[in-house]
Amino acid sequence: MRVPKLEIGSSYFVFMPWLYLIGVSSGVVPLYLAEIAPISLRGAIVVGHQLMITVGIFLSQALGLYAFMYETGWPILLSLTAVPSVLQFFVLPFCPESPRWLFIKKNKEGECRQTLVWLCKDDDVSDMIREMQSEYEEENKEERMSIAKLLKDTSLRMPLIISVVLQLSQQLSGINAVLYYSTSIFIEAGVDEDKSPYVTLSTGAIMVIMTVVSIPLMDRLGRKTLHMFGLGFMLFWAIFLTVFLSIAWSGAAYGSIICVMLFTVGFAIGPGSIPWLIVSELFSQGPRPAAVSVAFMVNWGANFLVGLLFPFMLDGLNEYVFVVFIVLLAVFFLFTWKFLPETKNKSFEEISALFKKNKARHYEVEANMDLKKI
Repeated sequence: MRVPKLEIGSSYFVFMPWLYLIGVSSGVVPLYLAEIAPISLRGAIVVGHQLMITVGIFLSQALGLYAFMYETGWPILLSLTAVPSVLQFFVLPFCPESPRWLFIKKNKEGECRQTLVWLCKDDDVSDMIREMQSEYEEENKEERMSIAKLLKDTSLRMPLIISVVLQLSQQLSGINAVLYYSTSIFIEAGVDEDKSPYVTLSTGAIMVIMTVVSIPLMDRLGRKTLHMFGLGFMLFWAIFLTVFLSIAWSGAAYGSIICVMLFTVGFAIGPGSIPWLIVSELFSQGPRPAAVSVAFMVNWGANFLVGLLFPFMLDGLNEYVFVVFIVLLAVFFLFTWKFLPETKNKSFEEISALFKKNKARHYEVEANMDLKKI
């Protein structure tokens, strides 16, 4: 497959403004969705963000097969991204403002109430207003939260660590290695070079389908359960993928394809969606924007590192390249089991109270240990 020669787009500076805007919007979208969603549907609604990402990946893979058949096909492919952008430009003004932002930041209770009634299709939104009132009173006790203050605040350290580690569990799980270099992986396993791009396309289709499947499960089984299942499922099939890549067997290529498909299933069910949701749930309105910024900066940074380093890892480790991801998946699984609280059907205030309770218990244990020493 030929890589087309870049012309006008050969300069990185042409893409810089658009990459900046993508970075900004990638953090705003799940934050906005979490704030407008009712508690009982918050998981399902925020997963819609990941669903659209997977649809975009699949469409780019499908259209890319056609675009790269021709030397000049790539500008057409890139220009197609203008279609959803133009559509959103005209549709977004009709979307409601975040009710939490209206109430807590702008103190516009009437407008907030109207927005909640419109979103929930229910005239009785008193419980939501009371929850926001409690959060508003708590936030007024604290100063405005910047990233610098967030990093220094010990009471928010554990939620921030959890948010960052879950973002890393998404990007360092090995999924980007599969998405970016699956064609190379399949060729390494013995798949015919002409057929490997079509096999790669099937991974994108599976990701879309399984993300849809995960939507109703998000608010039934819970975030922690799904994330652990997804990580464990990926770990299991990453081990088998390594085995198939390392053995000399005529059926190894087909085994590798099956492993990659099932590896993708695990990602779509858990790590693909849940980190976007968790970072929006673990923080109250005050520190939430700063926390989202930090977590997503880590997410994109890890994404960049995998894309940059995986070719060198593949050259150096060859068929054992996924051993690195096997170790990381095991670490992320244990971390999730030990530290991630279940946030299903809990308000932002209740989730915040969980960490305050755990912190108080930690100090009580330390105090008892000090008394015993005395």
